[in-house]
Amino acid sequence: MSRPEDTLSADVHYNDSEARKYTTSSRIQNIQASMTHRALELLDLSSPSFILDIGCGSGLSGEILSSIPPDEGGPHLWVGMDVSASMLDIALQRDVEGDLLLADIGQGVPFRAGTFDAAISISAIQWLCNAESSDVSPTGRLSRFFNGLYASLKRGGRAVCQFYPKNDEQKKMITTAAVKAGFGAGLLEDDPETKNVKVYLVLTVGGGNIDGSGGDITGVIKGMEDVDVLDARRNNRSGKGDIKKGSKAWIIKKKEQMERKGKVVKATSKYTGRKRRVAF
Repeated sequence: MSRPEDTLSADVHYNDSEARKYTTSSRIQNIQASMTHRALELLDLSSPSFILDIGCGSGLSGEILSSIPPDEGGPHLWVGMDVSASMLDIALQRDVEGDLLLADIGQGVPFRAGTFDAAISISAIQWLCNAESSDVSPTGRLSRFFNGLYASLKRGGRAVCQFYPKNDEQKKMITTAAVKAGFGAGLLEDDPETKNVKVYLVLTVGGGNIDGSGGDITGVIKGMEDVDVLDARRNNRSGKGDIKKGSKAWIIKKKEQMERKGKVVKATSKYTGRKRRVAF
C-alpha cells in the first residue's frame, strides 16, 4: 500500500474532502489522542507551558493540550502550524483555543528565538523526507525545520515528534538532521516489531548537564526499553581550525552546509579533494 507522502505534498493531499474525513474518523481521533498523551508524558511538563504544535492539522492534538487539568501540569497554551489550508479551516470551524499559522515547516519555523517552552508533532515530519522538485532536497527541508525549531525553543526546552518512518534510512535521515541542528536526541519505539509500531523522536535544547541531569530530556528517557540516545554535544568537541582548508574533509563539510540550505550538490567520490597534476 502506497503512502500519501510518496505521491503528493501535504497541502495537496489534505484537501477539503480528506481533511474532513481525517477529522471525523473516530479511529484517527483515538490514535491521535493516544499519541498526544504519550508525547506529553515524554515532555514531562510540570506546569502550564507555551507549546508549538507542528503539523497541527485540524487541532485534534491542540484540544488535548488545552484540556490537561492543573494537577497534571496543564492547561497549556499553544500555537499550531500546518501547510494545509483545508485542515486549518476545519480547526477554525471547530473553534480550537490555540492560534493557527499556515506555513510549510520545510521552509523553517518562523518564530522569535526562545518563544516556546516545548513542542509536539504528531504524524507530520515524515512528509519532509520527500522532495517536491529536483531543486529541493529532503536534507535541506529537514535542516531548515530542525534549525528553526531549535532556535524557537527556550534553553532547556523539549520537543517530541511522533512520526512514521518509511524505513531505517529515513529514520536515520531525520535523527541525523536533528542532531546536526544541535539537539540532544533519543528515539523511542512503542510496540516495536509490530505493524502498529510508533516512533517518537525526543529532543532537548541544551541548558542542563550533558550527563542527563538538569532537565535534559535524554535523562528522562535514559534507561527506558527500546530507546537509543544520540547526543551530538558529547561529540565534536574539537575547536576551529582542525580541518585544513581545501582538504577532502573541508570540502565534505562545505557540501553538508550547502545541503542544509537546500542546495543540490555533487556526490562525494574518491576523487573529491584530490589535487590535480600541474599541466604545462
